[in-house]
Amino acid sequence: MAIKVRKAGLSTTIQDMGRPGYFHLGIPEGGAMDRFSMRVANMLVGNDEGAAGLEAVFMGPELEFTKDTWVAATGATMPILLDGEPREGWSAFPVKAGQVLSFGFLKEGARVYLAFAGGIDTPMQLGSRSTYPIGALGGVNGRAIAVGDELPLGTPGKTAARSVDAALLRPKQSPVALRALPGLYWHRITEASQEKFFAEDWTVAPEADRMGYRFRGGAPMEFVPREQPFGAGSDPSNIVDGCYSYGSIQVPGGTEPIVLHRDAVSGGGYFTIGAVISADMDLIGQLQPNTKVRFVKVDMETALAARKDRRARLQKIREALAAG
Repeated sequence: MAIKVRKAGLSTTIQDMGRPGYFHLGIPEGGAMDRFSMRVANMLVGNDEGAAGLEAVFMGPELEFTKDTWVAATGATMPILLDGEPREGWSAFPVKAGQVLSFGFLKEGARVYLAFAGGIDTPMQLGSRSTYPIGALGGVNGRAIAVGDELPLGTPGKTAARSVDAALLRPKQSPVALRALPGLYWHRITEASQEKFFAEDWTVAPEADRMGYRFRGGAPMEFVPREQPFGAGSDPSNIVDGCYSYGSIQVPGGTEPIVLHRDAVSGGGYFTIGAVISADMDLIGQLQPNTKVRFVKVDMETALAARKDRRARLQKIREALAAG
């Protein structure tokens, strides 16, 4: 063992890049909500980018180390303290056996990511160590970490003190722009509602977790009249059960959009008006309740270009760290 959990934080789970390939069985891909931050944290400590680390929501854990290692914290802005002494975020720093890592109050963002040299070495389930509590998969016996847990680490790779230039990180936005593609059931709402959805400001609701983020503040949607399909509910937003893609924008009752995230269900009986593009899903994982958001309509060409830009940013970080 290498890490003892002295305080677990509000909700701290073991995450990696998830377990793709089981969505058709109702098991979501899961993994880190903000994959950019998780990948960079692993780069900093010399791990494979898919290594398992910790994802802490709103409040960091307190961890005691039982052997020397290297640590990096990325994602949300939260004071990092090693034996009470400040350490920099987006940087790798050494930790000695017996030292304690803790965190101050959250300043910006929602999730901090912790990577440790060698990665967390808990058992893999369906090809991943990611915690999926609903299915009791991964993590520590299928749950978030708790006081008294001891987390093993794998064999470390090449480590060194290094950090990421702030210019290579994602630019900050206010309000946050979430680019979205209209989808299969876009025709179910009127043209006026289609225009309003992209024109209005929305606010992140308190119901925001790994399954999905709810948004409030926009006008209720108006539906195009129809005859209720056989097998669908009576609400205009009901459909005969369909599949949900990652990032789908579900709108039960036509009132409050929900963007389905890493641990969301694979299908259901509510229509979806589209999907947030993959390049912007990491941003959602860092949104706090009451944050202002604007949905921006894009086409597939723009979505693919954004994905390419995200990959290019990660590659620049890889190259910069390798050169350093």
